[in-house]
Amino acid sequence: MQTSSPAAYFTQPFCSWWPPGFSLSSACSYALGAYFGITFIGYAHQFGVSEWLILPGLIISGLLLGFIGPPIERMLRTVYDRDESFQLLLTFALVLMFQDVFKFVWGANPRSLDSGYLIYGTISAGDFGVPVYNLLVIAAAIAVAAGLGAFLQRTNYGRILRATAENRAMAEALGVDVRRIYSVVFTLGAVLGTTAGALVVPTAAASLDMAIEFVIEAFAVVVIGGLGSMRGALAGALIVGLIRGFSILLYPELEVLAIYLIVVAVLIFRPAGLFGRTLA
Repeated sequence: MQTSSPAAYFTQPFCSWWPPGFSLSSACSYALGAYFGITFIGYAHQFGVSEWLILPGLIISGLLLGFIGPPIERMLRTVYDRDESFQLLLTFALVLMFQDVFKFVWGANPRSLDSGYLIYGTISAGDFGVPVYNLLVIAAAIAVAAGLGAFLQRTNYGRILRATAENRAMAEALGVDVRRIYSVVFTLGAVLGTTAGALVVPTAAASLDMAIEFVIEAFAVVVIGGLGSMRGALAGALIVGLIRGFSILLYPELEVLAIYLIVVAVLIFRPAGLFGRTLA
C-alpha cells in the first residue's frame, strides 16, 4: 500500500538538521494529518462543500493541526542535553502511542477518501495518465521547498536557525534564545508534516502503519542525502519518491528493495551521503 509520495517528504528537509527526535516525531504529525484530513473532508461533504475545494480543505486541515507542535517540543526539551538515543527512544514511544490513539479514534482498518479528487481531471500521455491533483500536490511541495530555502538563505532569522542547528552552544553564547528557536522549528515541522499527511490521503489510504513506514523512508532519505544537509534531504526525498513510484509502476515486488539497494550503495561508497560533510 502506497502511503507516501515525493511531496510527502517535504517535512524531512527542514527537520533533518535538528535533534533526531524532530525527524522521528514528524511521522506522528504525518499520520495524524492523514487521518484528520479524511475526517475534515468527510464533514465538509456532509455540509455540501464542493469537491473542487478538496485541495484547499486538506491544506486547511493540516494547518489547523499545527497546535500539536509546541506541547510535544516541550516534552522533548527534557532530553535535548542527553544522548541522542534518549530522544530516539522517547519519540519512537510517541509514535507507538499515536498508533494506539489512531486505532481508538479511527479504528484498525485503513481509511481513505473516495475518488472525488479526480474532479480536477487527468493528464494523459499515451498509455499513461496522471491525475491533475497529484501534479498540484507536487507543485505545492516544490513551492514549500523553494520558500523554505529562500527563507533560510536570505533572511536574518533563517541564518539564525542555520547557525543554531550548526552549533547550538555557540548560538546560545551569542545571545540566541535557543529554546524559542527549537520551538519554532518543531512547530513548523509539525505543520509541514500534518499538511503532507493530509495532502496524500486522496490517493492513498491512511493506516496504522503509515507512521512507521514514514520513519523507515525518512531514514533512507537522510542516509542518501546526508545528515545535516537540506539540499541532501531534498535530493534524498526526490530519489526515494521517484524510485518508489517507478518500482510500483514497473515491478511492484522491488518497491522496498530498490530503495535499500540505493541506501546500501551510498553507505558503502559515500557514507556521509550525497551532500553530507565527511568528518575529519
